[in-house]
Amino acid sequence: MLKKLALSLFLLITISVIAVLSIAATRPATFHVERSLSMAAPPEAVFAVLNDMHRFHEWSPWQKLDPAMKITYEGPSSGAGASYSWVGNKEVGEGRMTILDATPSTSVTQKLEFIKPFVSTCAVHINIAPDGDGSRVTWAIDGNNNYVSKVMCLFVSMDAMMGKDFEAGLANLKQVAEAGPSQAGAATPAETGAPAKP
Repeated sequence: MLKKLALSLFLLITISVIAVLSIAATRPATFHVERSLSMAAPPEAVFAVLNDMHRFHEWSPWQKLDPAMKITYEGPSSGAGASYSWVGNKEVGEGRMTILDATPSTSVTQKLEFIKPFVSTCAVHINIAPDGDGSRVTWAIDGNNNYVSKVMCLFVSMDAMMGKDFEAGLANLKQVAEAGPSQAGAATPAETGAPAKP
């Protein structure tokens, strides 16, 4: 009797695993997440914040998850080639962001590389559009779904998971951009590695 129950349980688990893996294989090979928010700051003011990697900590939705994370800045402080790398706790992991292109008052395009807890590379696009006397900012990310990601997306929505962080980041950006230029001498997160080039 016990052997029959064990065999039945084993078969049930096996069939369930096969079903999950089969469904996962049909999931999209790519993902896209974006959020937008209007803010009472002109496009040039918003762009000044987004284009300066040394100011990312001011509006990053992940900064509070590990205030002690180690930050490295490489390349110029802003514009194409500016790079921000981080190493933190299990909540933030390890990775690197690099500005690939920056069009004044209009857009910033970044390459986002995750190193830990998983390896992945994504394209990030932040667009700024005039909105009355202010701006409408759209933050979007595009990436590839590997098999593990496809399985995970059966249980957790990528849009919901990343979307809430984007919403929090845009809310932070709104506060920073509307407050005006960063104050000289403002505190910055812990930095290691090569200093930014002039």
